[in-house]
Amino acid sequence: MIVFGTRPEAIKIAPVISELAKTGSLKPIVTVTAQHREMLDQVLDVFSIRPDYDLNIMRPNQKLSEISTRSISALEKVIQKERPEMVLIQGDTTTAFIGALMAFYNKIPVGHIEAGLRTHDKYNPFPEEINRRLISVLSDLHFAPTKMAYESLAREGIEDKKIYITGNTVIDSLLGIVKTDYEFNHSALNKIDFGKKKIILVTIHRRENWGIPLKTICLALKKLAEKYSNIEIIYPVHPNLKIREVVKTVLKGNPQIHLLPPLNYELFSNLMNRSYLILTDSGGIQEEASFLGKPVLILRKVTERTEIIKVGTAKLLGTEKDRIVHEASKLLTDKDEYSKMAKSTNFYGDGQASKRICEALLYWFKITRERPVNFKVGTNNA
Repeated sequence: MIVFGTRPEAIKIAPVISELAKTGSLKPIVTVTAQHREMLDQVLDVFSIRPDYDLNIMRPNQKLSEISTRSISALEKVIQKERPEMVLIQGDTTTAFIGALMAFYNKIPVGHIEAGLRTHDKYNPFPEEINRRLISVLSDLHFAPTKMAYESLAREGIEDKKIYITGNTVIDSLLGIVKTDYEFNHSALNKIDFGKKKIILVTIHRRENWGIPLKTICLALKKLAEKYSNIEIIYPVHPNLKIREVVKTVLKGNPQIHLLPPLNYELFSNLMNRSYLILTDSGGIQEEASFLGKPVLILRKVTERTEIIKVGTAKLLGTEKDRIVHEASKLLTDKDEYSKMAKSTNFYGDGQASKRICEALLYWFKITRERPVNFKVGTNNA
């Protein structure tokens, strides 16, 4: 049984569902909590995923405790009905944690996709850092996307035989979606001159950035638009009211700043590929942008994707206005600074992560005899 509930989970788990179906031996039972309803549905449509169970738990302005309690109640019924031989969860959402917990309560093994990411800061990201630590304790198989993630799990005492380094499945999805000749079928995007303008793509959604941090980020964006006439800022705004109200109050009315509703995954991925620079607090976008060779300014206090910071394709800035303006300005005006960061890396995968996960599952269930080989950076650069 595969359990997920948000847009990022769906993007990263879609290729796993596809690979599972190809095995002929492993039947995926797709169960969504719909922790994010509208944004989840966009991804389900793009990948033609039809859930076997849709728990539809989302409510307006929902609290984490409410997501948890509704998920527990609904998931227990489905798990007890199906009695799957394993529950697969992805990442570090509340849905992922509850999925692992309910599997444990029913003595069903747990497989954790994207295991081992750590900031070692309890409240950053919130609640994801604690979710993924708890999931690691509950899991029987750990699919680590990178060697660094593997090392984090090993330091926590998890047995080597339970960990597989697979790469991240987000690269599998990205390779199937991004096209160099892609044409945008979107009224706002069609009006933008991608040839003459430098496109800054922005995404902000993390709970720890709600309120004052989000406002200072928006003030930085406003300053950049005032400072440079050759840029266009595209900001697909998260539907949460606490985010939308701040963003529209600060940024509405500036002709160089395009506040759009959330874009579907196909549109967004190809927009990312056509952008000059990306400002984000998203974990998945850090991975995708590094693969596409787009410089990333990370608007968070900490990140669990430290590989790209070490190699120099991303910078961790926080949310202070002047620093954001300063670092973005350097990339907009200094070709040498830009070229240092605009390099494609395959730290997070080569397009074969889902296949490796399925091979590990076949080995776990003793359907095959040979343990799959771990992913190594630079060996299969797609």
